[in-house]
Amino acid sequence: MRKPRDFDSELKALADKAKQLKERRVRDLGALVTATGADTLDADVLAGALLGAATNTDKAIGEGWRKRGTAFFQGKSPGTASEASKQPEGTLPLDGGAVST
Repeated sequence: MRKPRDFDSELKALADKAKQLKERRVRDLGALVTATGADTLDADVLAGALLGAATNTDKAIGEGWRKRGTAFFQGKSPGTASEASKQPEGTLPLDGGAVST
């Protein structure tokens, strides 16, 4: 005869695991903000930049950000002034500089 499943304990274990994953994600995002130097930005500026990135529909801009992110995670230099001038039209530099037009 099969042993009955304890659904309550399984649900609790899943809820605990989900909570741990959420806490880890928050820690990882905080570490990313610090590693990129974005922790020096005001919270309003950082929130605005993230909202802009989240609502971006221009694939060229998103691709530029993806390439910079990939380079960051591969340990390549974060970029120089000459690289910033190569950004697609309308992109915001991640180093807090002025937008080139």
